[in-house]
Amino acid sequence: MKVGIVMGSDSDFPIMKKALDVLGEFGVSYEVLLASAHRTPQKIHDFASTAEKRGLSCIIAGAGAAAHLPGVIASFTILPVIGVPINATCLKGMDALLAIVQMPSGMPVATMAIDGAKNAALFAIQMGAVTDEELNRKMRIYRLDMANAVEEKNEKLQKTLGGM
Repeated sequence: MKVGIVMGSDSDFPIMKKALDVLGEFGVSYEVLLASAHRTPQKIHDFASTAEKRGLSCIIAGAGAAAHLPGVIASFTILPVIGVPINATCLKGMDALLAIVQMPSGMPVATMAIDGAKNAALFAIQMGAVTDEELNRKMRIYRLDMANAVEEKNEKLQKTLGGM
């Protein structure tokens, strides 16, 4: 599996790095592009329209403000696009969230929470895990580890409460 990561600004990198970290943790390869839907539309077109030929399985696109990037990417490829609204304005990401989630009928973009790059990567991995047995195994272990961490925290809490 190979995932494309696109961000509209270098200021988006601290958020989008969370997706890169998760993909790396699962051993999923990726390619990264910084490009603007409005300022470098040809670059977006070239990236998205050739993504399938380059072996990408899906594209994660992070953008703030008007956040047209995920939708523009979706218009140039049939690959699944996962939008990450970025908190980049005084509206704290609500503008980006609404821009990404309100795609017109027939042009879907999966939309994560504001600054939800980690979940975007996990969602991409889940899509890959449908056909990739190794990713499926790793995702099941990841989920089990999360559940075990909650159980450990509960045990600690119970011990703390028992001492009261």
